[in-house]
Amino acid sequence: MSGHSKWSQIKRQKGAADVKRGVIFTKVTKEIMLAAREGGGDPDANFRLRLALDRARAVNMPRDNIQRAIDRATGGGDAAALESVVYEGYAPGGVSVMIEAATDNRNRTVSEIRAALARGGGKLGESGSVQWLFEQKGVIEIDAKGKDADNIELAAIDAGAEDVVAEDGLITVYTTPSSFERVKKALETAGVKVASAELSMRPTTTVRVEGDQARKVINLVETLEDLDDVQRVHANFDVPDEVLEHA
Repeated sequence: MSGHSKWSQIKRQKGAADVKRGVIFTKVTKEIMLAAREGGGDPDANFRLRLALDRARAVNMPRDNIQRAIDRATGGGDAAALESVVYEGYAPGGVSVMIEAATDNRNRTVSEIRAALARGGGKLGESGSVQWLFEQKGVIEIDAKGKDADNIELAAIDAGAEDVVAEDGLITVYTTPSSFERVKKALETAGVKVASAELSMRPTTTVRVEGDQARKVINLVETLEDLDDVQRVHANFDVPDEVLEHA
């Protein structure tokens, strides 16, 4: 989408600030626990856990913290109550949002999400109300500054990427979920440094919002992302670059 690279860069900068506050460690810990509980504590046999560990290392989470999260998840106890839940809703301007949460108390989580949506001019939707507007994709982001974007694009396509988008110093590679790990490994083997890699929900269509409405959408997404139980927020907005520059 237009402005995607700026939005990704802004989110990474915000993520760096979250690391300083320790906020991101809580979210990554939950991600590790869910992955280990559902697929086992061996990363060699658990792709989702490998992704979670990559994210943990990217934010410099201490090794002891990582192992403790795996041990908690595979040893039962309090980790047994943690579960993944996806909520769907609407932001201002008809923008659709999907909210991934990790919670041990659904009532608390849905109450916090509903309140945040209402305050931001949105509303919670029914299950399935907006999911059809998104499709799961592997998303690999590469900082292209000082690199040959054409070579990176060719390497990604040769490895099986579905789509490659280059804009403003950022290359985003999209894959099917099944080919995601293969493409990621091929790029790394080719010496390409991956800035981020995850399975995400890519909108099939976008909604253009501008001015105050665009700022409201961005503020709402950020408010949702700041909730303790929320892991990721996916939205199908398309906003002007000048709005993102002041986000």
